[in-house]
Amino acid sequence: MERKDFEGAGVQTRATHAGKELNTTHAVSSPIWLTTAFRADSGEHFAEIASAARPAEFYTRYGNPTHREAEAALCALEGGEAALLTASGMGAVFAAVMSSVAAGDHVVAQRNLYAGTETLMKELPRFGVEVTYVDQTRAEAFAAAVRPATKLVFVETPTNPLMTLTDLRAVAELGRARGVTTVVDNTFATPVNQRPLELGLDVVVHSATKYLGGHHDITAGCLVGSQAFVERAWRFSLVAGATMSPFDAWLLLRGLRTLGLRVERHNRNALALARFLEAHPRVERVHYPGLESHPQHELARRQMQGFTGMLSFELGGSYEEAARVVASLKLATYAASLGGYETLVVHPAAMWGLQLSAEQKNEMGVSAGLLRVSAGLEDEPDLIADFAQALEA
Repeated sequence: MERKDFEGAGVQTRATHAGKELNTTHAVSSPIWLTTAFRADSGEHFAEIASAARPAEFYTRYGNPTHREAEAALCALEGGEAALLTASGMGAVFAAVMSSVAAGDHVVAQRNLYAGTETLMKELPRFGVEVTYVDQTRAEAFAAAVRPATKLVFVETPTNPLMTLTDLRAVAELGRARGVTTVVDNTFATPVNQRPLELGLDVVVHSATKYLGGHHDITAGCLVGSQAFVERAWRFSLVAGATMSPFDAWLLLRGLRTLGLRVERHNRNALALARFLEAHPRVERVHYPGLESHPQHELARRQMQGFTGMLSFELGGSYEEAARVVASLKLATYAASLGGYETLVVHPAAMWGLQLSAEQKNEMGVSAGLLRVSAGLEDEPDLIADFAQALEA
């Protein structure tokens, strides 16, 4: 089935079938092309594939048939013309940013970004690129920050860990009107819950380590956009060496095949847990865009089809009390990542305790009692019971 065959198809249909036409074998489950190089038929053939853009069979740093199948699935899910796999989510962010700017250019970025992305933004001035940070909750702030030298607007929604949203339609309209490339990190939402390219954004990036892989067993990244942009990003990624291994690409493809089913369960568990926590007397506040109490709930309803498996909540007590709650959980695992099959929880004040000052944590809204949860695939009553007993412990 070609890309046009998926127009109007549901997300799980696309996840199940997209890219299968690239499997030239009779195997139902696609093989893993574990090879560094591919044989040429002649000198002319070698010259042809060596000079081609993104050849699937030349040298795996340039591309690989396993990569191609996973990239085709990503294109169908996000609605893009082309996709590029990278060795990590930051590989995708780095390729997207550095393919968009040069010395003398200007970037507009929202203040609340993934820590790795924020570090990259802080490094850009070393390369002659200036960055302006804006409040992502104010769409007009992006427009006010754009200059003649602005080449890129970089956003992320929902954000970590307070689940703040960015108005994607407003950012897309600004980009089109000013001729500025717009890039969004769609990791927390996934293409099941949010399809930024359909809202007018230019490029989507993911840490595919998270929901797209979904099994806590790969480190991976990807970007999706136009054919021209992805080819430019590929040329940068080629020299940056951010190549995903064929085995990890196969694991990613395996994860993508069940993405719609998994994210539906993540969403349901997160909403149920958020509602339970919001009603609990020991919980001071819950951050989840699916709750009517979320200050941007109406924006979430406009630009999202589901509200993600991520949430955070604040206890009214101390750092020690939050740590005791985490230690008392039996099903939820205390670990840094997110988006996999089991529920993970982190205590941001502890995770960033040595990296951020008290003033920085306060600016980010990271209170001593804040806990972030990646709701897994457990049965809803069991998950809620686990948090109930931990809160009472």
